[in-house]
Amino acid sequence: AKVIGAVVVDNEECKGCGLCVEACPHDVLRLNREVNSRGYHYSYMENPDNCIVARIAALFAPIPVSQFTGRRLN
Repeated sequence: AKVIGAVVVDNEECKGCGLCVEACPHDVLRLNREVNSRGYHYSYMENPDNCIVARIAALFAPIPVSQFTGRRLN
């Protein structure tokens, strides 16, 4: 069964360090070319179909990731 998921990042709180991008084992996250109101390139899901809700990115993020959600497809 395939697990699909989503990572929700608070764009305004993200500092654009890229640690979550590097930690993601399935190349899901990227830093956006746009910046938030504080001038940081925030992370987003560039490849959402690859997400398996590994939650590894949350361990490395200096700020809490808002939400990890996922469901198993049979």
